[in-house]
Amino acid sequence: SASLMAARMVLFFDLLDRKIDLVIQQLLDRFRIQGQKKVLNFPFLMGQGVWLDSEKLGSNDEIAEVLKHGTLTIGFIGLAETLTALIGQHHGQSEYAQNLGLEIIGHMRQRMDEATEKYHLNFSLIATPAEGLSGRFTKIDKKIFGELEGITDREYYTNSFHIPVYYHIRAFDKIRLEAPYHALTNGGHISYIEMD
Repeated sequence: SASLMAARMVLFFDLLDRKIDLVIQQLLDRFRIQGQKKVLNFPFLMGQGVWLDSEKLGSNDEIAEVLKHGTLTIGFIGLAETLTALIGQHHGQSEYAQNLGLEIIGHMRQRMDEATEKYHLNFSLIATPAEGLSGRFTKIDKKIFGELEGITDREYYTNSFHIPVYYHIRAFDKIRLEAPYHALTNGGHISYIEMD
């Protein structure tokens, strides 16, 4: 029913926001710890002017003012499997799934933009090409949830926002459907086509 689906979406976005909050805090903690390191801990990187503003620091200065120019990035895999779990189709299979996929990734990007404004650091969203992680997570989830068709029934989760490689689709259509996700993933993104 519609009310059950609406409740499912509210729960999904609540759980997603909790995970995003956790990862933002982890990134801030890592930035704080790394920022307390001193220039003398990185003599080559700081001494060669590789990092912006490193030339302004002395050897005993902390490096937070240099690291702030970098990015604090959240990545994701498995949009296709997420959509399948939520509505029974991935974004290559229906316009409804595509719109929900864009809403999910758009929400994640919005959260990164909000963190950028709040903390005055460069938060970004990356479409992760996590080859090892994709297989590791699937094994873990298969032990917990069993083998679920279109979700945990393969040896890997689909990278980032990609339409699954096993799904039969014209190359042009795959590129067209994945295209809007590139604008949402300011930390990095890629599309590819597998051909016979």
